[in-house]
Amino acid sequence: MHTITLKSDDTFYNTLEDMVQKLQTTKSDLIRKAVVYYKDALEKERLKEQIKNASFQVREANLKISQEFEHTLNDGL
Repeated sequence: MHTITLKSDDTFYNTLEDMVQKLQTTKSDLIRKAVVYYKDALEKERLKEQIKNASFQVREANLKISQEFEHTLNDGL
């Protein structure tokens, strides 16, 4: 295991202490879990952005196809 030293202001430290007591865990465990949770949240946001971009690309492609079919409505068939 590695050791990480963290400097914090009183507000952060007091928040950490309160959470440690409520969750009945250690500061180290709480910080480890918080970092993993934050990493997962960032990954979810990245995936949401990828899905959104893919959705816009599909929408644009579908719009082009739809416009191509509209030209066939008046072709007499």
